[in-house]
Amino acid sequence: MSSPTRRRVLQGGVAGAALGTARAGAQGRAQGPVRPNIVFFLADDLGYADLSCYGRPDIATPNIDRLAREGVRFTQAYANSAVCSATRTALITGRYQYRLAVGLEEPIAGSSGNVGMPPGQPTLPLLLRGAGYGTTLIGKWHLGSLPDYSPLLSGYDHFWGFRTGALDYFTHQNVEHKDDLWDGDMPVRETGYMTDLIGDRAVAAVGAYAAEGRPFLLSVHFNAPHWPWEAPGDEAEAARLRTASLRHYDGGSQRTYRLMVERMDLQVGRVLDALDAAGVSGNTIVVFTSDNGGERFAATWPFTGRKTELLEGGLRVPAVLRWPGPVAAGRVSDQVAISMDWMPTLLAAAGAAGDADHPFDGVDLGGVLAGGADVPRRLFWRYKAHWQRAVRDGDWKLLKIDGNTFLFDVAADPMERANLKDRRPEVYARLVAAWDEWNARMLAEVRPSFTEGITGAQLADHVGAARVPLDPDPDPGWPVAKVP
Repeated sequence: MSSPTRRRVLQGGVAGAALGTARAGAQGRAQGPVRPNIVFFLADDLGYADLSCYGRPDIATPNIDRLAREGVRFTQAYANSAVCSATRTALITGRYQYRLAVGLEEPIAGSSGNVGMPPGQPTLPLLLRGAGYGTTLIGKWHLGSLPDYSPLLSGYDHFWGFRTGALDYFTHQNVEHKDDLWDGDMPVRETGYMTDLIGDRAVAAVGAYAAEGRPFLLSVHFNAPHWPWEAPGDEAEAARLRTASLRHYDGGSQRTYRLMVERMDLQVGRVLDALDAAGVSGNTIVVFTSDNGGERFAATWPFTGRKTELLEGGLRVPAVLRWPGPVAAGRVSDQVAISMDWMPTLLAAAGAAGDADHPFDGVDLGGVLAGGADVPRRLFWRYKAHWQRAVRDGDWKLLKIDGNTFLFDVAADPMERANLKDRRPEVYARLVAAWDEWNARMLAEVRPSFTEGITGAQLADHVGAARVPLDPDPDPGWPVAKVP
């Protein structure tokens, strides 16, 4: 990778300098600049209110709660999409997923190798690796399959995990009933509950990097609590699913879900303990968040909606960050944030440059983390299931589903019940124009290989759904609001 130009250094964002003052004390105690390690935990389909620190009363998450207690907890964090692959595209690139063909998948279906993250695309691990970081992904990839797409072709030095969208927790087979466990680009077989195996690998990686003594990015991407609904000890359920759909329409319970989330929290705690034991906790940024809103058993209060919906419950996610020293402990932030913000924020914290040829759509939130004022945001979404569109601008949210349009004040009305589009037609018109202007700059919508949440018939057959053409948007425009 070529050395960064002055323009590329500036692309990293000015707000990174805001954390420089906070880092000065730590830097002064070491020889040369101190670059923070980064551990990024990503849950799969975890609802906004599924953690104790976000109000869930029946699930104990003491380790993630510890991160919130020792760092900052975001109350207005969003996912870039209401499904998996699209959000992961935005997370790894710092840009709207709709700028890349892989980001148009909702999500990637199966293990066919025809779409994925283009090798060489500027990604968080690639740019950090160019800045001298070690980079490892443990867990879920879901951004394309071999031979054309791989974490090792997108900036990760090491990869252990699975490539497709869902995995049985015990057999490690995907929805096509194919083995899908990899060490690098080599298939492997291991025995154990997937959440525990991810924890084992993450703990080992922390120890190895600490012994090596160079900064690292460790991405720990759980499949928990994504279906199939299997808690520790549910090997019999895994055996049954060898000949049934992994999508698991008749499976699970609140108890199973609770045990799955709590086991994930246990593994987060093991990694935090490993950072403590290695003596690197004080110089490690730890992030925990989810890839989209929750599914069947998730709690999304005070929001409505679920995964595949652009209602708040399908997009709002828990997000906590701990960085001892630069980020004050015990904070709660109302900053509006989104998945694509993590890349510019973490690059700036690491003193690494972005790529000026691929400018970020996300923003560096370093100034906010350092105690500065919140940054105004305007965010956009679209999703083909039910032809959904959405804008969040300040407290206003524009939403369209199946030709029905709404304007909500999501601060005053988080359940999205009072449609204000006729009371505030000027706000409605402004956001419609903003969405249209934004959408014109994105890739055109195409029929993805699979879209979750279109019809029950399509969902009933995961493989067959990829062959079902989608009807065009029956109402591509925006109805005009009435002037009161």
